[in-house]
Amino acid sequence: MTSALRTPDDRFENLSDWPYAPKYVEDLPGYEGLRMHYVDEGPASAGDAGADVTFLCIHGEPSWAYLFRKMIPVFTGAGHRAVAVDMFGFGRSDKPADDETYTYHFHRGALLSFVEKLDLKNVCLVVQDWGGLLGLTLPMEAPGRYTRLIVMNTGLPAGEEAPEGFAAWRAFNRSQPDLNVGKLMKQATPILSDAEMAAYDAPFPDQSYKGGVRRFPELVMLKEKGAADLTPLSKEGVGTSLKARKFWSEDWTGESFMAIGMQDPVLGPPAMHFLRSMITGCPEPMEVADAGHFVQEWGAPIAQAALEKFGV
Repeated sequence: MTSALRTPDDRFENLSDWPYAPKYVEDLPGYEGLRMHYVDEGPASAGDAGADVTFLCIHGEPSWAYLFRKMIPVFTGAGHRAVAVDMFGFGRSDKPADDETYTYHFHRGALLSFVEKLDLKNVCLVVQDWGGLLGLTLPMEAPGRYTRLIVMNTGLPAGEEAPEGFAAWRAFNRSQPDLNVGKLMKQATPILSDAEMAAYDAPFPDQSYKGGVRRFPELVMLKEKGAADLTPLSKEGVGTSLKARKFWSEDWTGESFMAIGMQDPVLGPPAMHFLRSMITGCPEPMEVADAGHFVQEWGAPIAQAALEKFGV
């Protein structure tokens, strides 16, 4: 059994703009003994009749389901289901104590098992950052479950050299074993209030809870500048990412919607237009002029525009 930490519940009391009751799964195959948290709002039967959509929201580094708090009410207000999951190491999900537990396939396998466990159908995948690096690889395993995509500030790297912005972020993260998550979120998203900053800090009482935060940048499938090859850690996801590129360019038949936080120095317009070139039928993106990397903080108009585009 994996040794893991569990953030005390009182850390999540009275969070700003977060009225959602926590739900958990504790018996994912291969993850026995670990509890995964998710929010599940709207009709539980969504997808069964093919009318109501299940919006599956997957966060990235170093955030959690709270990042989707401005999108969830738009989806549920239109009569749909919104499921926002916390990956292991983040949010209210358990946090393995050993940094080495966190690998690309550890995270991806958990997401695949989660979708199977909840038997999600008629899914609109809603992804950003690592939610995309991992989430964009899920539909090729069960294409019948997925009908739509909302994609924001992410990518499908597969061994390219790291651009300067990401190289700087990875180096900074390495220097911060006890990364101040709330401060980072505020720097990247100046519109955040102090209460919202505190909500991003809530999952991490101290440094021991931040193994997932420390590891994610090391898993990104991008080479160090001038390096001949990827590190062993970052090499693990390359094959899966390449398969996903092929799926989106050749096999995807669903609808897509892209939004870009234009102030993102790492996964902004160049990266997103490169990704768009891989997604069959992806229309011109919605450009959110003031948004940075965490574009969901401008999420309400994005969610509304996506609903209008999809006609649901």
